[in-house]
Amino acid sequence: MAKPIEIRPQPRNAREELQRRLDNAPVEHADAMLSLYELLQQLHDSGTLDLLRGTVGAGDEIVNHAVRLITQPESVRSIRNVLILAKLLGSIDPEILHQLSEAVPAAVEQSRQEEPPSLWALLKSFRSEDSRRALAAGAGVLEVIGRQLKSTDK
Repeated sequence: MAKPIEIRPQPRNAREELQRRLDNAPVEHADAMLSLYELLQQLHDSGTLDLLRGTVGAGDEIVNHAVRLITQPESVRSIRNVLILAKLLGSIDPEILHQLSEAVPAAVEQSRQEEPPSLWALLKSFRSEDSRRALAAGAGVLEVIGRQLKSTDK
């Protein structure tokens, strides 16, 4: 009968393996290390490292200050208003907004170069279909705002 071969695995020395990997690291990662040194120098030159050290040193004090600022009623209202404005802008067709952004500067420039129109000329311009459409849109917006102001008074 055959005798079994006894295999005794060598105990793994994690410290030696780590030392070997550390010795080979500069060779294997030379490009990365050079890039890291360059980045570190740039952060030092720009003062960003000092800022980061100060931030880490201040730690909880910065967090407490930020929380105090964010929880103030004005900050909460500002954040809510920004979200509502973002929703409002998201509901507007970008093409209409683009046309409006091109038309307003042109109209302002035209009004600067011409002599101010007479009251009669203004009234005649309000008779055009486009002016009436814009006036109707503006009146609709004003009506909604007035309704909201009335309901908040009660």
